[in-house]
Amino acid sequence: MTKVPKKSDFPVGQVRHYLEPGPIVLVSSKWEGKTNIMTLGWQTILEFSPSLVGLMISGGNHSFEMIRNSGECVINLPTTALTDTVVGIGNTSGSEIDKFAHFALTAEDATEVDAPLIGECHASFECRLHDGALVEKYNFFIFEVVKAHVASSPKHPETLHYTGDGVFMVSGKIISRRSQFRPEMLG
Repeated sequence: MTKVPKKSDFPVGQVRHYLEPGPIVLVSSKWEGKTNIMTLGWQTILEFSPSLVGLMISGGNHSFEMIRNSGECVINLPTTALTDTVVGIGNTSGSEIDKFAHFALTAEDATEVDAPLIGECHASFECRLHDGALVEKYNFFIFEVVKAHVASSPKHPETLHYTGDGVFMVSGKIISRRSQFRPEMLG
């Protein structure tokens, strides 16, 4: 039987320490010949087919206007090998520096969008704006992944998950319960 933990009141403004939806990503964009990269932890899967992903991009972020104007971006998945780069990108503004050059990252051509892939990342997902209805009110973009590029190894890379206060968790061990799933639920 699972032990019931003792719980105490917790500040609601800090629930993100437990509810962050997924790994930290690096979102690359391009608008009017300029490129940028931003660190982002506010994304969520919305649908499987078409593959829809929601991103909350702060209106004060340099990437916000680039992505809103272009309607495109690339969601890049860094591993723990890029931890210091992830923090550095998040602490700088693309309005002041060329982040690809400053952080010695490789901009690779995408096949479906103009925004560049980040060569050093484990995966890159080319995205086009699917629905912008929530952008003005909530800064929430709904993108369709139109092309995916994923390294063949490792199958389960170590990714970063931000818990706030400058602290990251690293994706942990893999626990499989595949045999307990109905076949139609796998995928």
